[in-house]
Amino acid sequence: MSGARAGRAASLVVAGDVVRALAVASVVVGTWRAGLVACALFLLVLGGTLVPRAIGAPAGLDVAYCSTLLFAAWSAQLEWYAAVDWLDLAVHAVATGLVAVMALLALVRWRVVAEPAAAPDRIVLVTGLGATAAVLWEVGEWAGHTFLDPRIYVGYADTIGDLAAGLVGSVVAAVVLARRS
Repeated sequence: MSGARAGRAASLVVAGDVVRALAVASVVVGTWRAGLVACALFLLVLGGTLVPRAIGAPAGLDVAYCSTLLFAAWSAQLEWYAAVDWLDLAVHAVATGLVAVMALLALVRWRVVAEPAAAPDRIVLVTGLGATAAVLWEVGEWAGHTFLDPRIYVGYADTIGDLAAGLVGSVVAAVVLARRS
């Protein structure tokens, strides 16, 4: 690895750790600002941001994944989804795609699945993991709305749109991963 390339990689590692530190701060600020529901949301995000470090994910993927999770949570807390019509779908697409890639990497690192050698196998696995993540995300939104805070927006059109965006994001992430591998 060249010196410049190693420097960029080290900078990205530091950037990922900065995002993790922001996730810790978000637990405190979110709890102070909005209470226990925000605390639960930011603890979930904080847990998610620890995954890339634990599995040794590539630094660029780490930063993109962690930043997206943190942005998604703050977008909900600051009600940006209500203010910007397309933002919810964009975040569902990007976040679900990144979650699917990170899930595949984790499953490979934990030896749950073998490293898929063929591009079609990677596409199928990432798309399936993303579809599963999209469904779990929507179940989480429903549970949050039903049991924690009725202000968490759910509805048929929102759920279907979020699922579709998550699936599209997973397919795009799968194709990008397959082409890069």
